[in-house]
Amino acid sequence: MNDIEQLYDLFNECTGVATDSRNVSEGALFVALRGASFDGNKFVCAALEGGAKYAVTDSDEPATERPDLAERIFRVDNSLEALQALAREHRRRLALPIIGIVGSNGKTTTKELVSRVLAEKFEVYATHGNLNNHIGVPLTLLAMTRDTEFGVVEMGASACGEIALLASISEPNYGIITNIGRAHLEGFGGEEGVRKGKGELFDFLAENGGRAFVPDEDATLMIMAAERENLAVEHYSRTIADGVVSHLEGEYNHANIAAAIAVGHFFDIPQERMADAIANYIPDNNRSQRVTSEHNVLIVDCYNANPSSMAAAIENMRTEQAEHKLLILGDMLELGEWSAEEHRHTLELALAIDDVEIFTVGANFREAARTLMADVKCFDNTAILGEYLTLNAMRGRTILLKGSRGMALEKIIEKL
Repeated sequence: MNDIEQLYDLFNECTGVATDSRNVSEGALFVALRGASFDGNKFVCAALEGGAKYAVTDSDEPATERPDLAERIFRVDNSLEALQALAREHRRRLALPIIGIVGSNGKTTTKELVSRVLAEKFEVYATHGNLNNHIGVPLTLLAMTRDTEFGVVEMGASACGEIALLASISEPNYGIITNIGRAHLEGFGGEEGVRKGKGELFDFLAENGGRAFVPDEDATLMIMAAERENLAVEHYSRTIADGVVSHLEGEYNHANIAAAIAVGHFFDIPQERMADAIANYIPDNNRSQRVTSEHNVLIVDCYNANPSSMAAAIENMRTEQAEHKLLILGDMLELGEWSAEEHRHTLELALAIDDVEIFTVGANFREAARTLMADVKCFDNTAILGEYLTLNAMRGRTILLKGSRGMALEKIIEKL
């Protein structure tokens, strides 16, 4: 029996997996991970005393420190790699179909829609929250059980090679690339890097007999699919989403709805049941939400932002039927050498809307406004904007809040 088989046996005795000693449930398997500013190995004993049944560590110190707990400590060479290998082993033993979802924009919304559509026929487990990275994907897989009939796994990446790793762990049978946009340009090294990095999902599917869902209207995705001769492709038109009612804000979500319907059609889910599933999805994660407050109409889309999603949100505001429009735009992060150009271009798009007020948050948009000599109000951070809104109440406006997660624009919602 190899180490992963032994670890899998221990996992089967546990109630779940935890990587944070502060949130260990009774009977869980605690995996001690290292990071730039933390070392989970220092909390192995505390996790075991706090309810964990076993702990995985890549340090000798916990067993040396507490010999009485040594029988419940499983020593490995690398805890993160052990977690990933354990997740892969679990996925293989469950042998259930899994669909992987990647893309520059719309991953989470598409994941939510696809999982709700599939839930009309299957017992589905989908990525919770933002658990879409090298730690989150393994935790997602390990949360699936023998009762799970279909897995929906969101995969995030900010550099080439990351999707390849996540695909090697989750081994998806099906895949969706929502789009190729100008996101994480610093890590990917430009748009071509984004194309290559996201395409790693198609690479895995092509090499392992998987199938991709590809919209006919997206020329980039069509070319990417055609470049991989062994890739099975389910083509669909985004017009299949025409007339489908949803609570999602913005025409750009039409593509996400279409992807979910394409998956539903492939798995023989009746149209009316898909339509109901989509109509009943109400976003509550600061993505594509329309919120009517006591004083204003808010379009809350501030969980993340990049030049592509910014352009789509601004275009949606341009077509919005409202008398008083306000754009609150937070800096877009991780753009590297492209940052100045992309912030200027985004601000130009916003300024092209007639009779619009614009507030910006962050140094990048401030510099863009200075360069363009734009008539906008610039704030260094969200806290300062919040103070301004306390003294200058906004009333009767339709307001877009859009910015990278690090700008924390959601903190000003209560002031609007």
